[in-house]
Amino acid sequence: MVMATVAATAMVMSKHKPDLVALTSLLLVASTAAWGQVTVTPRVTVSETITDNVRLASSNPQSEQITEITPGIRINIDGGRLKTYFDLGVSQLIYAQNTSKDRTQIQNALNTFGTFEAIDNWAFVDFNGSISRQSVSAFGTQSVANTSVNDNQAEVSNYRISPYLRGRLGYMADYEARYSRSTTRSDSALVSDVDTADTSVKLSGNSAFRSLGWTGDASRQTIEYSAGRTTEADRVNLGLTYSLSPQLNVFASGGRESNNFVALDKESSGTHSFGLNWAPSEATKLTASRSKRPFGDAHNVTFEHRSARTVWRFTDSKDVVTSPSQTGFASFGSIYDLLFSQFASTEPNPVARAALVNAYLQAYGLNPSATVVSNFLSSAVSLQRRQDLSFSLLGLRDTLTFIATRTDSSRLDTVSNAVDDLANASRVRQQGFNVNYAHRLTPDYSLGVLWSQQKTSADNNTQDTRLRSLNMNLSGKVGKRSSAVLGLRRVVSDGLVPYTENAITGNLNVQF
Repeated sequence: MVMATVAATAMVMSKHKPDLVALTSLLLVASTAAWGQVTVTPRVTVSETITDNVRLASSNPQSEQITEITPGIRINIDGGRLKTYFDLGVSQLIYAQNTSKDRTQIQNALNTFGTFEAIDNWAFVDFNGSISRQSVSAFGTQSVANTSVNDNQAEVSNYRISPYLRGRLGYMADYEARYSRSTTRSDSALVSDVDTADTSVKLSGNSAFRSLGWTGDASRQTIEYSAGRTTEADRVNLGLTYSLSPQLNVFASGGRESNNFVALDKESSGTHSFGLNWAPSEATKLTASRSKRPFGDAHNVTFEHRSARTVWRFTDSKDVVTSPSQTGFASFGSIYDLLFSQFASTEPNPVARAALVNAYLQAYGLNPSATVVSNFLSSAVSLQRRQDLSFSLLGLRDTLTFIATRTDSSRLDTVSNAVDDLANASRVRQQGFNVNYAHRLTPDYSLGVLWSQQKTSADNNTQDTRLRSLNMNLSGKVGKRSSAVLGLRRVVSDGLVPYTENAITGNLNVQF
């Protein structure tokens, strides 16, 4: 049954023309090596949406009734060699009033990740993949539901496979040699497909001084844009690390980078970086670094604190963004991501934790993919400053999650003739927040409220948009292996594409 499902996944992947059908082949090969504990959960979800503005129009809104039928399957494998999480759903949407170009549409949703240990403690393969719907342009019509008829939405697939070797060179150093291949495909002709190849070698060792260590790494990256040009980057670095205490260490490095991000030919210059890692406890961690790159300064700050029922996370980064997957894939964090981090203290195994998070989301009627900002797809190398703040509170009967984000993006590769939002505006700024509250009314029923807002602006101040939405839902069990959700939704959009939408939604989920 599992192998048949994996084969079906290959068919879904082939629709997006990825290079990485090897991701599916890996599962087939790995499955014969070591299954371990396998959990297979097939499901069928039937949803109904009644909306007063299916086309999200500013005038003459059209009502519609959409039926969505989604068979899906979730596979958890926790074996000695293979650990993987796999969740696939294929939806058929039927529009009663024929408001869509096709009366029926097929949409796919995939979330998978895992690691395969090919040779004991030496050879490994990491892999992950996703299929989701994303906004093509930040200034086009924004929507919060996949049932809306919106030409500004595209189905985007991302796949990555990364074999690597890890070991020790005698008493001298630890090493890791890794090759990664990733691909991004979209069903929209307005954005570029991207193929990225990364090769890296890393060494680390200790010196004669107990607290002093050294590092060295070399890497090469190639990014191919179907609607743009190919860019490359080569980097070499040597560094030192020093442990001030078991909880705190500092590091610094210097090297050289050569790339053609801002010119036709490669340009080379020196680089340096410094930073610290501080972990006063298992529940609190801080990492901060600052570096000098050929394009300017870059930095990364990550802080996370967990308690028995809360998790706080803050990130602030500025760096190169090379593919749509970096700006759209996984978006800016979701309720699923937040709870996945929260449950790390109770379930360190990522595969088991994924199942735990999904059970929790279903019990409270929470949308796992609820995001803050619907970002846009890029077709060339860009520079992005991004800040995220998230918080979750898990009570006995209440769950509160808060996610806020802010980004400032600009085109780094001005040589490319690819067309996207950053080709029309030198800077695009986005900010938004998402507040989700869920209350357990009874052991089987919950009430949830979701409030979100996002703003997008350009440097010329003529393309400002704002999207606000409010969702309320009642969810609960209606059988031993089935659950239902009844919801109300209101969406208000201001700016270039103003509209309002009101909808009633309901779905029934049955697991087998």
